[in-house]
Amino acid sequence: MSSLPNDPRVFQSAERTLLAWIRTSLAVIGMGFVVARFELTFSPGSMALKQHPHIAATIIGMGLVLMGSLTMAISAWNHARYSRSLQPHERPVVDQTGWTILFTLALAFFGVLMAGYIVLRAID
Repeated sequence: MSSLPNDPRVFQSAERTLLAWIRTSLAVIGMGFVVARFELTFSPGSMALKQHPHIAATIIGMGLVLMGSLTMAISAWNHARYSRSLQPHERPVVDQTGWTILFTLALAFFGVLMAGYIVLRAID
C-alpha cells in the first residue's frame, strides 16, 4: 500500500471539535461563577433584581463550574484518544497534541479550583 498524502483536514477537524468543547466549557464555568458570585435573584413580587446571599445560587453555581470543568477534562481525554487512533498520514508533521491536552487539563483544574473558591466564599 502506498502512503497517502498528508491530509490536514482530518486532524484539524478534531482540533476544531476540541476547541468547540473548550469554548462551551468556559461558557458554563463562567455562567456558574456569575450565578454563585453575584447571587442575583428575582424578588417574588416584582421583576426588580435584588442582591442577597442565597445558598441555592452557590450550589447551582458550583455545580455549573464543576460540570464545565468535567466537560473540559472529558473532551481533552476524548481528543487524546482520537488523536492516538489517527494513522501517521492523517497527523500533522509537527504534532502538538500533548500541549493541547495539557492546556485543556490545566483549564479544567483551574475550574475545579474556582469551585473550591466558591465554596470557601460561601462559608465565610
